[in-house]
Amino acid sequence: MAARRKPAQLARPVSRLCLVTPQNGSGLAPVLSDALAIADIAAVVLRLSSAEEPQQIEHVKSVAPTVQDKGAALLLDGHAQLVARAGADGAHLHGIEALTAAISILNPDYIAGCGGLGSRHEAMVAGEAGADYLMFGDMGLGGRRTSGDVAERVAWWAELFQVPCMGFAGSLDEVEALVAAGADFVALGDWAFSDRGGLPAAVAEAARLLETAEAAA
Repeated sequence: MAARRKPAQLARPVSRLCLVTPQNGSGLAPVLSDALAIADIAAVVLRLSSAEEPQQIEHVKSVAPTVQDKGAALLLDGHAQLVARAGADGAHLHGIEALTAAISILNPDYIAGCGGLGSRHEAMVAGEAGADYLMFGDMGLGGRRTSGDVAERVAWWAELFQVPCMGFAGSLDEVEALVAAGADFVALGDWAFSDRGGLPAAVAEAARLLETAEAAA
């Protein structure tokens, strides 16, 4: 299956950071505002609680201006049906079934990303289905997740395909390897929000590591 293979002459863009928020996160707007002021953040993936839809939409709307006014995209973790109503920029879907169910809702006006990909075959299916980006490392590795698994998957995809890929960093120690592997985006998850120095400190250090890795590439 051909998932938009990359022309040999196409240069890789500079890697950018993304944030994946904790679930049930409260008071996110000021924390995100500080982090977004420190580094170039491409997107924030907002994980929602299991509250009723009106409360979920209210939460998205409370965060959206902070993220979007800084030039970052606000993506919902699932919940594609809420994207337009809540004023988000798209959704991050988990697995092929969720992606294909949401594509018609999101395309062409909103971003449709896909993670939870357990094999190279699933990644190619997602790319062929029209995902705007793929995330490697968030889940779907059969409990085997290691930084080497993620970097290897990123390197394979980045070398062959045009669809952007995002590597999910399990810690700061994984940032440079993901950039070196060719990730278009490096995602920082719960660990960054719980960093003892706070999210801005974790983002600042990740941005430094990203810059170091780009300079060495």
